[in-house]
Amino acid sequence: MAQRVARTTLDGPPVPTPPGAGGPRPGTSPTPPPGPLRRALRALTPGPTRDAGGAALHRRWWLPWLWMAPAVVAITVFGVWPFLNTLILSFTDAKPLGGAFNVVGLDNYTRMLGDDDFWLATRNSLLYAVIVVPLMVLLPLLLAILVEKNLPGIGFFRSAFYTPVLASSVVVGLSWQWLLSDQGLVNTWLEKAHLIRAAIPFLSDPWLILLSAMGLTLWKGLGWYMIFYLAALGNVPKELHEAASVDGAGAARRFWHVTVPGVRQSMMLVGTLTGIGSLRVFTEIYMLGGSTGGPGGADRTLPFYIRDVGLDPLTGNAGYGAAVSVALFVLTLGLTLLAQRLTKEDEG
Repeated sequence: MAQRVARTTLDGPPVPTPPGAGGPRPGTSPTPPPGPLRRALRALTPGPTRDAGGAALHRRWWLPWLWMAPAVVAITVFGVWPFLNTLILSFTDAKPLGGAFNVVGLDNYTRMLGDDDFWLATRNSLLYAVIVVPLMVLLPLLLAILVEKNLPGIGFFRSAFYTPVLASSVVVGLSWQWLLSDQGLVNTWLEKAHLIRAAIPFLSDPWLILLSAMGLTLWKGLGWYMIFYLAALGNVPKELHEAASVDGAGAARRFWHVTVPGVRQSMMLVGTLTGIGSLRVFTEIYMLGGSTGGPGGADRTLPFYIRDVGLDPLTGNAGYGAAVSVALFVLTLGLTLLAQRLTKEDEG
């Protein structure tokens, strides 16, 4: 006999449930409880819950994994495995073209710490980031403010500022090489204007090569990050600017006290992306400083140095190049964590 369950009505005492309600239908046998094997399979391959409805009742446990499989495979093949392989190679003396190798332990890292060329490349990469990042955070913001308003012909200027982003880095580097050479447009114009007596060695002086490469990076990235700021400026309430104007705040005060706080998160993002890109710069140095990275390699950055010491088919040491790559990864990771901490402190 089925158990009687009391139910409560709104305007009366509990009413007993009729016999047989809630039990198995007449003529059917009760469903046996699942065995231990079935319970184990359910724990390993979870399915829909008891209160699920609609398509969830017919969804298989492996379906989400099927949709995720291409991304997981791509990340593993092109991200996880190369990183692990680089980490393993950093403890060997492997050659760029393959072949037998020996495990050398921490010898590559010990050599790296005493390598003057490594520290020179690290200095150039850090100097590149220290100069480029603040300028890349501020200049695109000012440019976005200039082209934000809907004025006649403003679309042309937005497109013109964005055009360098679409150009190839090699093409842009060749153009700057022609502009900055001793007989290039810049030196020729300055000489004809009687501003200089001799050509400025933009492409032969180590410091000028580095500064010219920074200018190339800024010129090519302004339009890209301008788009970031245009989207962020659209979310800054206009009422704040109007209230600041009523209170007598000028353009500079409205910029620092209204615009900057409104786009602070975008500024953090731009700074992080620019910092990572500055530590990985290669093309600009190669195009302006040549295959040696400036006179005697004085302008080589860490990626440039990794190419020289790790990928040369005759004298390269892939193991040592991998150790320098790990050092570059640690440096980039430290910069990213610092940016995240600053972002959290700003949110707090």
